[in-house]
Amino acid sequence: MKNVVVTGGSGKAGRAVVRELVEHGYRVVNVDLVPPAEPLCHFLKADLNDMGQAVDAIRRAAGTVERRRPFELAEAVVHLAGIPAPGLAPDATTFQNNLMTTYNVFSAATLLGVGRVVWASSETLFGLPFTREKPAFAPITEEHPSLPESGYALAKGLSEEMARQMHRWNPGTSFLGLRISNIIDPSEYRMFATWQDDPGVRKWNLWSYVDSRDVALACRLGLEATQVGADHCIVAAADTVMGRPSRDLMAECFPDVPVAREVGPFESLQSTAKAHRLLGYVPRHSWRTQC
Repeated sequence: MKNVVVTGGSGKAGRAVVRELVEHGYRVVNVDLVPPAEPLCHFLKADLNDMGQAVDAIRRAAGTVERRRPFELAEAVVHLAGIPAPGLAPDATTFQNNLMTTYNVFSAATLLGVGRVVWASSETLFGLPFTREKPAFAPITEEHPSLPESGYALAKGLSEEMARQMHRWNPGTSFLGLRISNIIDPSEYRMFATWQDDPGVRKWNLWSYVDSRDVALACRLGLEATQVGADHCIVAAADTVMGRPSRDLMAECFPDVPVAREVGPFESLQSTAKAHRLLGYVPRHSWRTQC
């Protein structure tokens, strides 16, 4: 799969994904409402709330990377577009925008026979920010109950079901949802020092994070995977954001939550074991070595 459309390629995750794919020989088109700060590939402005624009972007975009090439159908889509977190817009606006754009992108992909869609689901499905609900266990795996606490999270859960049903309708298109943790750019690692005195500041997602470059790695591996059907997996860093052992953090902030197995001193409390099995994903970046 060499012709890839990246929706939301101008955002934090999108920029890293575009760079990763271009560096690995993919022909990439960034479909977004906002031009990228750094033009790494062809940019196509499109409003994915409009089904016609979504279809047109996927049908035509891949051939515009090299202007001498004729238009070609995209072979895969990395769908990252949308309001990127709860609280950035009214809840109903976030729900409507993210569900509608995802429906249009998924529909366009299945309509046009695109082979694979890798898309951004979210850690928020587990019940974040763990105030009304506590985690059922740790480390969290994909078997953890889905407990959406916002319109943002609810749209992600419905999109996972949408992927399952659209694959059932069109088995030629496979979907992989990445339940991505809190995305951190390398320039943001300096913030980690401000969290160390109070574990309560970051308990809302069990002190998890993921480097944007590891998100990009997971997206590329998702494109290259042999997985078929509609599935999802957690994408996080290998460690937590804290300098204290993971078991100590759980004992202080969630003393009644079972820790299901022995965990390493600073091991992430969101397990990426399934991503490793499906994709060969091993996170490469940690704040401990790059601050």
